[in-house]
Amino acid sequence: MDSLPFNSVLLEISDQLSADQLEQLKFLCQDLIGKREREKISRGQRLFELLMQRGRLGPDNTDYLSQLLTKVHRRDLSDKLNTFQSESGNTEDQPDQTEKDKLDIATEVIAENLGKSWRKLGRKLGLSEVKLESISKRHPTDLEETTIELLKEWRRSRGAEAQTEELISALRACQFNLTADKLEDRLLIKGD
Repeated sequence: MDSLPFNSVLLEISDQLSADQLEQLKFLCQDLIGKREREKISRGQRLFELLMQRGRLGPDNTDYLSQLLTKVHRRDLSDKLNTFQSESGNTEDQPDQTEKDKLDIATEVIAENLGKSWRKLGRKLGLSEVKLESISKRHPTDLEETTIELLKEWRRSRGAEAQTEELISALRACQFNLTADKLEDRLLIKGD
């Protein structure tokens, strides 16, 4: 992935941090960054560089910084970072149009029926706890939106490998058979 758009977003975020917020971020990173290095950080850019060097930040790895920004009460900047990551998905690494249509139907059916058990499905689909927590913080009160976000993250992580059958299998493995049945019924109707 081209790093210029990602670095541009990081630069924007850095420019919008107050000195106090930068100090708070540095404090939160003390387990990753030694005291001497922390003392030398005077801009967000430098902090972000160090996070990248330590493997905690990258174009496809924004959860850690997103959580840090939320903890220093800059949800707006966290949202900006999450929006970048959502929009930066590689369009070449996507399922074919037929499968995309099926996945869109699956997203709709699952969002309508899953409710508060969305984390269980997320774990079964292989999403990390950090990713699940990030999704939860983006939509703390709207379970349908949370489920949609979960499925977007899963689709992005799987790329061209994302298949509706995998979702149905995960639903059944979680004992969400009614939702799996509804999804299969809707796909049959669509196929006619």
